[in-house]
Amino acid sequence: MGKRKRYYSYGTVEIKGIRYYKTYMDMGEGKRHILYARTLPELDEKVGAFNRTPQPKTNNGKDPLVRDYAEKWLRIQSARVRATTLVDYTSKVNRYVIQTIGDKRISEVTTDDIKMILVLTADKSASVNKSVRIILRCIFDAAIENRLIETNPVRSRSVKQGGIPKREREALTDDQAQRLIETVRGLPPYVFVMLGLYAGLRREEILGLKWDCVFLDTDAPYLCVRRAWHTENNRPVILSELKTKASARNVPLPACLAQCLREAREKSCSEYVVANSEGKPLSYTQYTRLWGFVKTRTAVPRKARKLVNGKYVKYMLYPQLGQKARNNSHVTYSLDFVVTPHQLRHTYITNLIFAGTDPKTVQYLAGHSSSQITMDIYAKVKYNRPDELAEQLKETFSSWNATRAAQEKNS
Repeated sequence: MGKRKRYYSYGTVEIKGIRYYKTYMDMGEGKRHILYARTLPELDEKVGAFNRTPQPKTNNGKDPLVRDYAEKWLRIQSARVRATTLVDYTSKVNRYVIQTIGDKRISEVTTDDIKMILVLTADKSASVNKSVRIILRCIFDAAIENRLIETNPVRSRSVKQGGIPKREREALTDDQAQRLIETVRGLPPYVFVMLGLYAGLRREEILGLKWDCVFLDTDAPYLCVRRAWHTENNRPVILSELKTKASARNVPLPACLAQCLREAREKSCSEYVVANSEGKPLSYTQYTRLWGFVKTRTAVPRKARKLVNGKYVKYMLYPQLGQKARNNSHVTYSLDFVVTPHQLRHTYITNLIFAGTDPKTVQYLAGHSSSQITMDIYAKVKYNRPDELAEQLKETFSSWNATRAAQEKNS
């Protein structure tokens, strides 16, 4: 609580023929309050009472709201990052930062506030959780550099220890991949799924792919990755600027994918390989609906709602494998595992490694800008097969034991 000060000395004013004494009091942030009294002692008493009341916090730009500072941070990033990256940053800041702690002062944010934000990302992918954590850290690091706060709540040891455990990304098994293909065959996401499983394209690369980059009439069919899809306010934007320079690549097509694309090209009236009913690229809502064909056929517990007495009531749905959907007889629950769009790409990369493809070729086909990304996946896949490792260790120890026995015999 600070002590208020007068702007001016006491003055007088005449109101309806009556003389009053007055003075101005500082309210902070450029605001003033005027006190009136019939006598000087009465005015002194009012000034004293006014100064004894708690003074509201003033900001003066030294303790901004998280909302304002986060938006300022985004404006600064707009000059440093790609347009698609900025869209991703903005989405995460609005969804996880501003909606949760946007109305707090930057100095009032605690480690518990940060943990609550990370709880919101618990059911998301590890990449989303990591991305939100990095954004938070950068925002509060910038606040430290500008001397708005002294410590970064995101870098607290308790936040690191109490973070959301990273979920390991797993590739689909051959059986799961085949069941997924059979489930979506003849449905809108069929081509999308095939491009993910057999070409390893990212979601934005699939949705930005045009037929002019698909070459099916050559001895060795292939496609070129040259465009990327993203959305702004739910509207599709197709960019020639890819995620990284390494993303631009030519990907050979296996026979099953080449045949799938030939059939799709014959039926297509669009320049896009995956398009909406008007032949245009998908909006984000349309993309969500496209993948919804997969989700609705997955036999996992989910929240649903039904109309009861004119009102929708939420309830839990427990679908069983092979069962038909209650409200749609055309939908059969045929998948007993959860699959994400990025899992298709991860399965493609994993299969390349299982096939003995060398790491540099895997790096090129996957469009990885860093060999470290490829090698991290390569190591987890290649050296995480107990059956193969057991045989290798058996041979190693057999050779070691034979050498040791020979040495003991000679000695």
